[in-house]
Amino acid sequence: MLYPFAVYFGTQYLAPWKIASLLCVLLAIRLAASYSVKHWSSPLLLVGMLYCGVAIWSNELLTLRFYPAIVNALMLILFSWSLWSPPSVIERIARIQHPDLPPEGVIYTRRVTQIWCGFFIINGSIALATALYSSVEIWSLYNGLIAYLMMGVLLVGEYLVRIKTQHHAR
Repeated sequence: MLYPFAVYFGTQYLAPWKIASLLCVLLAIRLAASYSVKHWSSPLLLVGMLYCGVAIWSNELLTLRFYPAIVNALMLILFSWSLWSPPSVIERIARIQHPDLPPEGVIYTRRVTQIWCGFFIINGSIALATALYSSVEIWSLYNGLIAYLMMGVLLVGEYLVRIKTQHHAR
C-alpha cells in the first residue's frame, strides 16, 4: 500500500535500483515466511522478485511505476484462473468461515470473483495509464490512495450486499 509513496519520496534520496532492491528484499522475506505453509502467493512473489530484477537492471523511475499495474494483472490472472479451475478465490475465502457453503453461496462467490476481475481490469488499466502518462505525483496519489479507496468501496459494498442477500452470512 505504501509502495507508491515510497517510490515518490524515495526517489528524492535513492536511485531507482536501490528502491527496487529494497522491494526485492521485502518480497523475499514474504516468500520465506510463506514457504513453509506453501502459500498460494508464492508464484506471485517470485514474479514480483523477477520484476524487481528488471527494475534494478534498468535503474529507471518509469520501470518502478509499472509495479501497481503488474500486481493488478497478476491478481486478474489469479482470480480469473480460479473461475476456470474452481473453487474461485472468493469461494475459498468464504469457506474459511462457512465450510458447508450452500450452492447459492457458491454462485454468489463466483459472481463476486467476476466483479473483482472487472475491478482488476479497470484499476490495472488506470495504474498503467498513470505510469505512462502522468506525473509521479499523480501516479502516487492514484496508486497509493485512490485505488485503495476504490477497493475499500468495493469491499464494503460487497459486504452490505452479502448481508442483505445471503442468509447464511448473517
